Formats: sequence, structure tokens, C-alpha cells
Amino acid sequence: MQYSEKVMDHFTHPRNVGEIENADGVGTVGNAKCGDIMKIYLKIDENDIITDCKFKTFGCGAAIATSSMATELIKGRSIKDALALTNSVVVEALEGLPPVKVHCSVLAEEAVKSAIADYYGKIGRPIDFEIEKAHEDEE
Repeated sequence: MQYSEKVMDHFTHPRNVGEIENADGVGTVGNAKCGDIMKIYLKIDENDIITDCKFKTFGCGAAIATSSMATELIKGRSIKDALALTNSVVVEALEGLPPVKVHCSVLAEEAVKSAIADYYGKIGRPIDFEIEKAHEDEE
């Protein structure tokens, strides 16, 4: 299996590893078939900006690399930008993934959205509307 230099860099030197105490949002997703589990922690300020994000991933090198890249892509960005993050954006930022590892990028996208959903649940804001709005803006 051939990985890009970018994937290898994010696997061997992952960014934003760890957890955030009293995180504003935490998302955990897993894929029972491959055994990968991702947990993403978000710190969000009063302007809906993700001021910090960390991850803990149990899984293969591609799972670690996609978690690392996803956190890099949303850190310092708005929730709206983070909701617009897709697995294909993560794959592109990593300069590709082998087809059998693309599911790792899907998990990374789902973990980010799960953490935002957790945050919205805590503050009583509906998330369905926000996701639809983020996708409308892409079109």
C-alpha cells in the first residue's frame, strides 16, 4: 500500500493529539469492521470559532493521519466552515489515500460533525438546520 508523504508526515508527526478538559464538544465515532475509533474534542468561543481541537484515535496510520489533518483544517475556523468539511477535502489535503483507506477520511468527517452536534446539544441549538445551510453554501 502506497501512502503519500503528507499521510506519512501526519502519521509519524500527528498534530493536535490529546484531549481537552471541559471541551465544548466531543465526538466519538468508530468503525467496527476495521476497528478504528476516533474521538475529537472542540473548544469553541462566543463567536462560534473553533479555538482549539484535539483528537485521540485508535486505529491504523491512515486513521491517525486523517484525524490529524481534519483537526488542522478546522482549527481557528468557524463552526460553519467545520460543518462544510468533507472526507474528500481531507483526502485532498493529504494528497490522496489508497481506496481501501478512504473510509478513514469518512470517520474523520463524522467525528468533527459529531463533536459539533454534541456542542449544539449542550447549548440547545438545532444542528440539522446548520448542516443543511453549510451544504447549500457549497452549491
